[in-house]
Amino acid sequence: MNGYITGGTIRRLREARRLTQVQLADLLNVSGKTISKWETARGLPDISLLEPLAKALGISVPELLSGEQIINANRSANLLRSALYVCPICGNVIHACGAAAISCCGVSLPPLEAEDPDDRHCAQIDADSDGEYFFSVPHEMSKEHYVSFVIYQTPDRFELRKLYPEGPCEARFFPRGGGIFYWYCNRHGLFRQKL
Repeated sequence: MNGYITGGTIRRLREARRLTQVQLADLLNVSGKTISKWETARGLPDISLLEPLAKALGISVPELLSGEQIINANRSANLLRSALYVCPICGNVIHACGAAAISCCGVSLPPLEAEDPDDRHCAQIDADSDGEYFFSVPHEMSKEHYVSFVIYQTPDRFELRKLYPEGPCEARFFPRGGGIFYWYCNRHGLFRQKL
């Protein structure tokens, strides 16, 4: 994580749960003075108390550390509202169907914002004789500059094909009605094209 919990966060979350300092202290088996010290920035909770503190405050540990509670208002998430995250350190690709606090390799990741393709990232999507979509981009696939993955997404399906440097920049997908294609260039970001 990029930071540690603050006293203001503890106080705000405690008050939102309608707990007194003493009630929170009892839940954590610490003194009320300890909670007061945390909230006035005269001390910090030990790392061993983060999980019990998060549980007592009704949130996750990442939410506690970031100071932001994540509420998914759309519990029956539509895949077309998905968010994608890519770690700049290890290249991990993470897919979330709703709001999420995502981190990888110690870095908080923002959701990727897809753009319309430019001339260098324009995709060719054709239906082949086998009834599959054939996706290709005339993009270099060197170790320094390449398309990392291609996704075909419909309201109820999410298919990801991983691509590798020095390999072809193409993928096949079985058609499932109208959908959106996404592809990710390691230098220029995420692009999209609707069918």
